[in-house]
Amino acid sequence: MRALVLCAGRGERLGPLTGWLAKPLLPVAGRTVAMRTIEILHRAGCETAVNLHHLSESVRRGLLAEAGERGIDLTFALERDLLGTLGAVVNLRDFLAEGDDIVLVNGDSLCRWPLHEVLDRHRRSGADVTLQVGHEEPAETLGGGVEVDHRGIVTGLRDLRVGPARGRSRTFQGLHVLSRRVLDAVPSPATSNDIVEGLYQPLLRAGSRIVGYGCRRRWHDLGTPSRYLDGALDWGRTAGGSRRRRRFVAPGVKIGAGAAVEHSVVESGCRLGAGSLVERSLLMPGARVGDGALLRATIVAPGVQVPPGLEVHGQLVTPAGWGRAGDGRSEERDGLLYTAL
Repeated sequence: MRALVLCAGRGERLGPLTGWLAKPLLPVAGRTVAMRTIEILHRAGCETAVNLHHLSESVRRGLLAEAGERGIDLTFALERDLLGTLGAVVNLRDFLAEGDDIVLVNGDSLCRWPLHEVLDRHRRSGADVTLQVGHEEPAETLGGGVEVDHRGIVTGLRDLRVGPARGRSRTFQGLHVLSRRVLDAVPSPATSNDIVEGLYQPLLRAGSRIVGYGCRRRWHDLGTPSRYLDGALDWGRTAGGSRRRRRFVAPGVKIGAGAAVEHSVVESGCRLGAGSLVERSLLMPGARVGDGALLRATIVAPGVQVPPGLEVHGQLVTPAGWGRAGDGRSEERDGLLYTAL
């Protein structure tokens, strides 16, 4: 198998955080989000490539360091111009064509990917393409976009529908499996860099078999600060397994006298001052919390020092120099930027 982890996007909805830190490198309970996916692919026997564009060198260095610690080889493909999902596939056609099955995964989605089950479904069904979709009706904030019938066959993608009956709307969760014959059918140059418009919709029109795998595992789209916080907290409660815990605190974190951490994730290198309280919050690597500070439902960016006695609720706290969110949610105070989640 050959896999491509999609890591080129700008992550604009996560600003100002992603002005400095690319989405694939967002920490989640001691690992970056992209490495959590790469590890699953590696254990399944995939040779994996990563496409790069936004903050490309930092993403390459960060993933190389993590992969090297785990004995994982990675192939990188730099996109001078952002190519889109299908463009990334075309750009890596020679690498991907070495696999009988080709796996594409969004590098900013968080899931204990049921890769063996999805591959089994793909092979048994004889599908050209298999898409992992949510098992339940989609939340309005995530949208639908994929319709499947009672057999799990995809009958609609975005505004295109085939067949006499309308299927059930489902959320696409960012995992694709393609048979190599589909890769061989991709025109070069592609008619569109969007994989739905340029590949999947034409396949549906031509009668190709696209199936959905309904996933019951917890899945998070980390596309906004609030979703990132929810995903990190959920993962921190299990550290990717099944045992529930009240918090995740990385080894070596220093917690002052009388300080408390409740239902939160505290990454490596952090320090909590005496009497501080961190509740339902995420402290990214190297963050500092001053004595007596109170944080609730808040993300503190790497290396940021929260002043003593400050109360922060529902904010992303970043250095002022990282820039503001584009929708006016940011307020600057004493060299820090507070952006409402």
